[in-house]
Amino acid sequence: MVRTLPVSLEDIRAAARRIAGRIVETPMVQSASLCDIAGVPVWLKLEHHQTTGSFKLRGATNAVLSLSPAERSRGVVAASTGNHGRALAYAAKAEGAVATICMSRLVPENKISEIRRLGAEIRIVGSSQDEAQQEVDRLVGEEELVMVPPFDNPAVVAGQGTLGLEIINALPEVATVLVPLSGGGLAAGVAAAIKGVNPTTKVIGLTMERGAAMKASLDAGRPVQVEERPSLADSLGGGIGLDNCVTFAMCRELLDDVILLTEAEIAAGMRHAYACEREIVEGAGAVGIAALLAGKIRSGGPVVAILSGRNVDMEQHRRVINGEAAMFGEDGR
Repeated sequence: MVRTLPVSLEDIRAAARRIAGRIVETPMVQSASLCDIAGVPVWLKLEHHQTTGSFKLRGATNAVLSLSPAERSRGVVAASTGNHGRALAYAAKAEGAVATICMSRLVPENKISEIRRLGAEIRIVGSSQDEAQQEVDRLVGEEELVMVPPFDNPAVVAGQGTLGLEIINALPEVATVLVPLSGGGLAAGVAAAIKGVNPTTKVIGLTMERGAAMKASLDAGRPVQVEERPSLADSLGGGIGLDNCVTFAMCRELLDDVILLTEAEIAAGMRHAYACEREIVEGAGAVGIAALLAGKIRSGGPVVAILSGRNVDMEQHRRVINGEAAMFGEDGR
């Protein structure tokens, strides 16, 4: 790595030691159907089997454990598109802390209800992640809650990077890793871990065409705002923050490419996961499979696709599996 980055391989290894026993070391399985399609060995990292249904538990747990007892006693707060909120609610409850989760109206009800079940206080604010973040900032300033950001935080990124360590330890010869890309916490952490061990392995970020904030920011050379639009990959929505200080620099330095996927391609990935892999994944969790099916990945060696989450509304999932044309309307539903 040419530059000194905010999160190092040693930071990630320290996070792995810190969260051991509090998260699941998820399985990695080979996909016969995707091997045939890609022409190289393809492995699926089943991170949607994580305790709270997504990779977010890694970063949230590491961040909460990195706080002092006094900080935890003040309560934690975060903006979320759903999965980070669920993970933070779980991690905070495990350590005896209270979590407040701020979300926009675009977050699906199934994710909101699960966060509520875990005992967190919920605030629904505005129609974008940026508006939800404004409520977080208010709570930090007025009520002195401790913010645990969903991605732009070194402890969160280091926690997500433990997933990359598991991949490279299980398959040292991996040539290409496919990682869902939103605010960049997962992509930055996984890339730092993978390339810290094997710099020649390619790490490719995958996201939806609708409101791809990190892609737009990387293209512009600086963090920019984008319009947040409904998508099957709702967990990949939201901006990266105009004052981003961790994940933008890491993604710019470490990602080998960023690939955009249409709603139809994401739906195809979800259908394949269900029909051929016997796995239920949300849209964001299906982007690796989607990219392989769409022929958008070229690799000279083994590929690992991260299935990042399963927290999908089951009625939406049924409609996707049935191929209902309404899924591809202007509203993305």
